[in-house]
Formats: sequence, C-alpha cells, structure tokens
Amino acid sequence: MPTMADVARRAGVSAKTVSNVLAGYPYIRESTRARVLAAVDELGYELNVTARNFRSGRTGVIGLAVPELGQPYFGELADEILAAARRRDLRVVVDPTGFTREGELAALREPRRRLVDGLIFSPATLVQADADLLDGLGYPLVLLGEQMFSDKVDHVTMHNVDGARAATDLLLDAGRRRIAAIGMLHAPTAGSATLRFRGYREALEARGIAVDDRLLGWADEGWHRGNGARAMAAVLDSGVEVDGVVAFNDALALGAMYELQVRGRSIPQDVGVVGFDDIEDARYSTPALTTVDPGRRDVAEVAVGLLDRRLADVARGVVGGAPVLHVADMRLVERGSTPARP
Repeated sequence: MPTMADVARRAGVSAKTVSNVLAGYPYIRESTRARVLAAVDELGYELNVTARNFRSGRTGVIGLAVPELGQPYFGELADEILAAARRRDLRVVVDPTGFTREGELAALREPRRRLVDGLIFSPATLVQADADLLDGLGYPLVLLGEQMFSDKVDHVTMHNVDGARAATDLLLDAGRRRIAAIGMLHAPTAGSATLRFRGYREALEARGIAVDDRLLGWADEGWHRGNGARAMAAVLDSGVEVDGVVAFNDALALGAMYELQVRGRSIPQDVGVVGFDDIEDARYSTPALTTVDPGRRDVAEVAVGLLDRRLADVARGVVGGAPVLHVADMRLVERGSTPARP
C-alpha cells in the first residue's frame, strides 16, 4: 500500500504538506494542493483511519446536505466530496433538502444527525437571521456557500462577485455593450443570484453603462436549462437588442444558447455567452461554453478536510479553535461561446 511518504515524494513536497492538504488546511497554494491530490490519485493512497474510528467511537460516516442533485453543479460537487471523503476513508450520506426550509431544518436536527459524525451543509433557503440555528449543534459542521454566515463554524465559499464581474468584463472587452443577465431571482433568499448580479452590475458601471432592466432574465422557477431558455426568450421578446449574455450558472447558459440558436442568432458572432460553474456539459455544447470555474474541487477538498480535522479534535478532547473561512480560487475558462479577446 502506498504511504504518505510515497505521496510526498511523488508530489515533490514534505509529508507534513501532504498531511495538511488531506486535513483541509486552507492556507496552501492551489498549485501545491493540486500536485498533492494528483499524487494521491495516481498512487491510490487512502488514509487508514479504521483504528482511529474504533478508538474514538466515530462511525466514519459524514453527512452532506445540498439543495438537490439534479442541478449539475450540486451533483458534481457531491461527486468531488465523495472522492475527497474516500481518500480519507470516510463515507458520505447525501441528503438532498429539496430547496425547502423544512428539508434544511431536518438536515440539522436529531435523529438524522445521529447517523453521522459531522455534516457539510449547503443551505439555499435559510438566511442570515437563522444563523443562531448553528449555535450549540453538538457536532462538527462545515458551511458551504454564501446564504448565511456564522462565526461559530468553518465556512467554505467562492468568489461570486468577482467571477460574475470577470465574465461580464470578458464580453465588454470584446466590444459587447447590450449584455443580458440570466438567472435573476425575486426570492429574499437569492444569495448567489444577488452576488452574481452585483458583479455584473459593477462591471457595467465601471464602463459607464447603466443596467437596462429589459436585459434582466428572471428564473424564479430554478436555475435549470428550461428556465434559462424561457428567461432568454422573455428578454428577446421584449425587443431589446442583445449582443452578450452572462448566465448565473451553466445550466441557464445552455438553455439561453439553445433559445438564441433556435431564433437564428449565431454564437459568438451575434451574441457571446458566458456561464458560471464549469460543469462537464459546458465542454460539450456547440459551441463549447465559456464559463467561470469557481474552484469546485477546492471547495470539496477543503470542506472534507476541515470536517475531518474537527472530528479528530473531538476524538482527542480538543474543543474550540478559531473557525476557518476559506474562499476557493476561481478562474475564467474561455471557450468557443465568446469572441476572442482583442
């Protein structure tokens, strides 16, 4: 069986660095983390924590509560978390909460949590006013996303504003000025939508361009392909000129591309399109979709590592420790759906 020392030699780092990566230590260069994880995959290295679990009374099972698995981002995030957990000899119980408050509250409650040692939780309906629900849970929890924040638990999130601004700037740099934003939500719990709209608005305002409400495509029914197509259709039916689209996730972008092409618009010659999430389908659309990679693998690795580290602390009787806030690296992935930069 490969050892941690073998992984360290393959990655060209110290064994301590390997340990820190697998423990979810957030202050590690992304290139180093990627090298270590690649070495782990190549060698098939797995932490042997069976004895540790027996001594500590742990089950070796963690929970993952996400809104749904039908939305590609959450499905692929779950796959990444499952892989990160396997590398630590942990198993995962996945709990889709259905984008409902009741489902999210149930994920936090007894007796469900008795089945797992700790929880990775991605809320979609709970809001900042609900943050006190995370106090005194009695088990380790890692919070994902930007729907709510707490100074009591570890938190892993992404650059929503910067990512949407980079997406909009890409189109502006190509000379596009009538850029639609697809994925607007009226709901008061629209955390990601609010932040991504902010990035879109800031990019326009920096160029002296006012937001045109006719270019806002609403998707209150959910961020799925069909709703992206319907939102795009509503914008086009308004008669407003469109030469670019920033969609708040890739599924919406793919739906918007379909609607544009059905109506005879050429992509990217007539309309450039940028998505957000870098899901697998984005590579295989026609043309391939330019998108924002929000660091999904980084989110998964750090979240699982942080939870595993907290569980180890509990086993040793260590209580407390400053909660970690980790913001994953993001990058813009340019493909065929946007014009080449000048």
